[in-house]
Amino acid sequence: MTVFLSPVGGAAAQFFDNNGVPLTGGKLYTYAAGTTTPQATYTSNNGVTAHTNPIILDSAGRVPSGGEIWLSSVRYKFALYTSVNVLIATYDNIAGVGVLLPLNFTGTGSQVAFSISGNVISVYINGVYQNENTYSVSGSTLTFTQAPPYTSLIEILTN
Repeated sequence: MTVFLSPVGGAAAQFFDNNGVPLTGGKLYTYAAGTTTPQATYTSNNGVTAHTNPIILDSAGRVPSGGEIWLSSVRYKFALYTSVNVLIATYDNIAGVGVLLPLNFTGTGSQVAFSISGNVISVYINGVYQNENTYSVSGSTLTFTQAPPYTSLIEILTN
C-alpha cells in the first residue's frame, strides 16, 4: 500500500498539553475527514502495520513504534486528548505529504469559480488537461476564464 507521511505528528513529533507539558499517555484518535468514523494510520512507510486507534503517546508525548504516522491517500481528522480524555485540539481535512487528491465538480455551463483546498497540481475538463492560462487561483478559489460546459466533469488535483 502506498502511504504518505502525516503533516501532524508525522516524524518524531512531540505533543504537549495546554500548559506546555509533554502529553504523557495522550490519545490521538484518527478518523475519516469530517466524521467520527475511525480511519487507520500506519507505523512505517511500508503501510503494513496499523497504529492502534487511538494512538497512545509515550511518556515524552511522542508516537510509539518508531515515532512516525503514515496516512493512506484519503483525508483525515485527528482528535488529540489528554490521558484522562480532555480534548486538546482537533485537526480536520488532513492529507499526507505529497498525496494528490482529486476534487471533482460537474459543470453547469455558467459557473466559473470553484472552491478548492490545497495547492493546485493540475486541472482537467472531461479528461483534457487545462493550461494555466485557462484558469487562475486566488486563495481557496479556482476561477476559469470561461465556464466549463454543462455536465462536464471537472477534476482538480491538489496536494
